[in-house]
This record gives sequence, C-alpha cells and structure tokens, in this order.
Amino acid sequence: MAQVSRGRRLMGEINVVPYIDVMLVLLIIFMITAPLLNQGVKVNLPKAHAEPLPTKSAKDPVVLTVDGAGRLFLNIASDPRAAQDSDTIVTQVSGALQNDPERAVLVKADKSVPYGVVMQAMVLLQRAGASKVGMVADPLPPPRPGS
Repeated sequence: MAQVSRGRRLMGEINVVPYIDVMLVLLIIFMITAPLLNQGVKVNLPKAHAEPLPTKSAKDPVVLTVDGAGRLFLNIASDPRAAQDSDTIVTQVSGALQNDPERAVLVKADKSVPYGVVMQAMVLLQRAGASKVGMVADPLPPPRPGS
C-alpha cells in the first residue's frame, strides 16, 4: 500500500519573516530605553591629563556628585537624581564601605563649585570611612598636529 501524494510536498524551509519582525520590535525597544538608562547628574567637569585609577573591587565605585549649585548627589542612593543631605550620604557610604572596604570612592564636582564646597563633600566621605578619595575629571582633548 503505497501512499499517494495529493500534489502537496513538505517544505524544508524555515519562514524567517516572524523572526525579523521580532528582531525589529526588540531593536525599537532598545533604541527607546537606552537613553533612559543614562543615570547621574549633569556637571561641567574640569579637564586634566590623568590616568584612570585601577580598582580592586568588582563593584562600581561610589560617586558623590556636587552640581553647580552645591547640591550633593550619590550614585548608590535609592534615587541617584535626588539631592541628598549630609547625614544620608554618611550613612549610605559607610554601609557600602562596610560591605566592600576596597570599593573606590570618587568625587565628581562641577568646575564652577567653590573649593570649600568640594572639601566639605570630601569630609563627609572621610566621616563615612573612606580613606582614599579620587577626583573625576574629563580628559583634555588631544593636541592638534602641527601645534
């Protein structure tokens, strides 16, 4: 008893159109959400020739940001875009350093902020237990050829 084929043959090809549709939807989702993932406070950093510091900790560094108005922001706070008071900063940084004493601690200050305000921010970090504090700066542009 041989089976009779009724004019339909099996297709050995994969229809890739649904996969392309899914890929395009994912691309659009990533294009929309990627700019939203940029966290932090916009500051105008000073420029300097400096090499990046090596970090011993696998975690991201603790960054205390001082904006142009002198407000303090902490990247490990529950809301990194909300200004923090000094007691909250000391509490959160000391907790982070107790969990990982080798974690890098950085100050990211706007270049228009007075030196005294930056020093007060560094004193807060020292009260929290940070023995070494680094400063964040933007790199200088490379020299133009012929100058």
